[in-house]
Amino acid sequence: MSRKDELLKVFAGVDADRLSMVRNLIDDAVYLEGQLDRLRTLPFIMVNPRNPAQQKSTPAAKQYKEMLQQYSNIIKLLASFLGKVEADEDDSPLRAYMRQRVNKCEIR
Repeated sequence: MSRKDELLKVFAGVDADRLSMVRNLIDDAVYLEGQLDRLRTLPFIMVNPRNPAQQKSTPAAKQYKEMLQQYSNIIKLLASFLGKVEADEDDSPLRAYMRQRVNKCEIR
């Protein structure tokens, strides 16, 4: 079974309206997984042979970081379709404060 089939199996119960969006996100996730695997084989740090204290990130490291963020966002969005998003996001102090501010504004 391919990775795409594994992910589609998880979303078997999703309604038809969301299924097309889920399929597109799954395609993107599978693509990004392949790219991340490929990037992991490349060096992330270049070291100056004359001065090992001098180091800098390679373009592969920067691409990996960007793609990993995209992948994480897609996985989080897919999890939200299943209702499996962490509940602690709703309980953050910033969200509680903003909820209070919005409620005060609605009362006026």
